[in-house]
Amino acid sequence: MSIVVTGATGPLGRLIIEHLLERGAQSGEIIGAGRSEEKLTELESALGVRTAVIDYSKPETLDTAFAGADTLMFVSGSEAGQRIEQHRNVVDAAVRAGISRIVYTSAPHADTSTLVLAPEHKATEEMIRASGIPFTFLRNNWYTENYVGAFTQATASGTYLASTGDGRVASASRTDFAEAAAAVLTQDGHDGAVYELSGDVAWDGNQLAAAFSELAGRTITFTSVTPEEHAATLRAAGLDEGTIGFLVRLDGDIRNGDLADTSGDLSRLIGRPTTPLVEGLRLALG
Repeated sequence: MSIVVTGATGPLGRLIIEHLLERGAQSGEIIGAGRSEEKLTELESALGVRTAVIDYSKPETLDTAFAGADTLMFVSGSEAGQRIEQHRNVVDAAVRAGISRIVYTSAPHADTSTLVLAPEHKATEEMIRASGIPFTFLRNNWYTENYVGAFTQATASGTYLASTGDGRVASASRTDFAEAAAAVLTQDGHDGAVYELSGDVAWDGNQLAAAFSELAGRTITFTSVTPEEHAATLRAAGLDEGTIGFLVRLDGDIRNGDLADTSGDLSRLIGRPTTPLVEGLRLALG
């Protein structure tokens, strides 16, 4: 069995490879694929896996990387707004290569959610289903590591400001999601499965501020603002309108409960509780 892991030069893809090796996969069976040749060289040296340079926008690179592989661990692209075209290239290349299984990192409730990031993932899931290749969808909730920047800002100001209201986020550490992917890749019985992966606990803004306080050693308070106030604050900080709109929309999605689901799928796949919020932040901060 050979497994191509895309996004291997990013934090999630690399963690998936590390967990595959921990679960007994042989380094020679794994192809780490990514855009940075320098990072791939380091990956090959550190983990002993084979590597391939790919670009989702260049189908010929995908054909080369996928040739002879059995399974595709398809880590979704990071370029919002371009993913549908890029992901179509990946799926088409998988068909041409005769890939027998695709495991794809999607978004929570991608087929029904109003989450700002969901439409591109919904479209990708539809492409994969239409390809006829057996699949598993890993609908990853938010990564706890996404809040490292917010922690830095809150530590400096003493305030965590957001327009999430009472909304909750069932985040987990990136390593939890990576371990779940490795479990699915190394086990049978997951074809056709759609897993809603989330942390065991959904926390709100006050709980995030409390976690920040514990790590910072000082009191950090949660300041709940309206979307309009949030946009004004971001504008004053010098952010462009596109970024402001995205961040305010995302907070609105959280306020509406789009990231609050705690299905238990993640802890069941990895066979342990998910990493608690404070511990996940501590690990992310190094």
